[in-house]
Amino acid sequence: MIEPGNDDAIAPGHDRSLAVREEPIANPGLPAHQWRPTDVDERLEKRAERQVAAMFVLSMICGVLFVVAYFTLEIGDNFDTFIGLGASTVALGLTLGGALLFIGIGIIQWARKLMGDQEIVEMRHPAASSAEDREATLAALSLGAEESGIGRRPLVRNTLLGSLGLLGLPAVVLLRDLGPSNAEVANEEEGTGLQHTIWKPGMRLVRDVLGTPIKASEIEIGDLVNAAPEALFPTEENGYEEIEGVPLQVQKAKGAIIIVKMEPDEIKPGKGREDWTIDGVICYSKICTHVGCPISLYERTTHHVLCPCHQSTFDLADSAKVVFGPAHRPLPQLPLAVDSEGYLIAQSDFTEPVGASYWEREKQK
Repeated sequence: MIEPGNDDAIAPGHDRSLAVREEPIANPGLPAHQWRPTDVDERLEKRAERQVAAMFVLSMICGVLFVVAYFTLEIGDNFDTFIGLGASTVALGLTLGGALLFIGIGIIQWARKLMGDQEIVEMRHPAASSAEDREATLAALSLGAEESGIGRRPLVRNTLLGSLGLLGLPAVVLLRDLGPSNAEVANEEEGTGLQHTIWKPGMRLVRDVLGTPIKASEIEIGDLVNAAPEALFPTEENGYEEIEGVPLQVQKAKGAIIIVKMEPDEIKPGKGREDWTIDGVICYSKICTHVGCPISLYERTTHHVLCPCHQSTFDLADSAKVVFGPAHRPLPQLPLAVDSEGYLIAQSDFTEPVGASYWEREKQK
């Protein structure tokens, strides 16, 4: 708290008219304010200012290095390694962490060495601010701006703005992975992109763990079978190519399905879907259309399936329409047929994108 008329409480270079003001409460006996070295020594003040600016410059450098690492270091099964870890992962983590760390260090040093550290008393006032209170607030803000030195220290101000501005570059670069490039490079034959899966006409449905094909006659009424595309279990007999690493995980996530069987007369086929079931056997994507959680909680008496994440509920007997919860779209249905040996096969890929909604889904249907 600064007492009127006490010139010793005003640091060199500060505006006395802002620091000296009438106090509503007398000083209760606080010890004299101890000025920091940077408050009284201009040389040390300039040194601290350069130190703070250096931290912000280092943050800017880290932001630029993040972008360089993102575009130059390889990822995938054969990515470069650093002490046994992926070089890209290490570089992105260190540079982004460094950008944030140096901004934090700079701000802390700015507050400790350069900003005003006098005690401030705030009096209580009614909820409805009076004109006097508003004027006092503006005066306090002006004092705060003066004490921070942001107006008098363009080097600190400009390097801080630069570091914060460049910190946005990593965020912009990371948005590239969210699309729409994934949709633009989609290839129906390879099942890439957001609107295609690995399912193809004639591909068998297999159990998701063992990879064994499924006969329609093997499924009992009320059963729910978690299944997957046969292409994810390549053998010499089926002739599918081996898929490994990230592509395998992507195709597993998009191609996962559930198969259920009910009385054929209980099914209400959607328009154009009259021949998509086999003797009451019906198949849907396992991925919830809300945020992409896997679903399999099946109530056989109502033919409802529940997503365990947010309780979206779908009626499998009525084209998997949403009957409860935050999901807004039915589960995509996979058209079924049987081959010459009685095994379930797909007539085609899903006719709509699977999984959670995204910004271009409507126009890609």
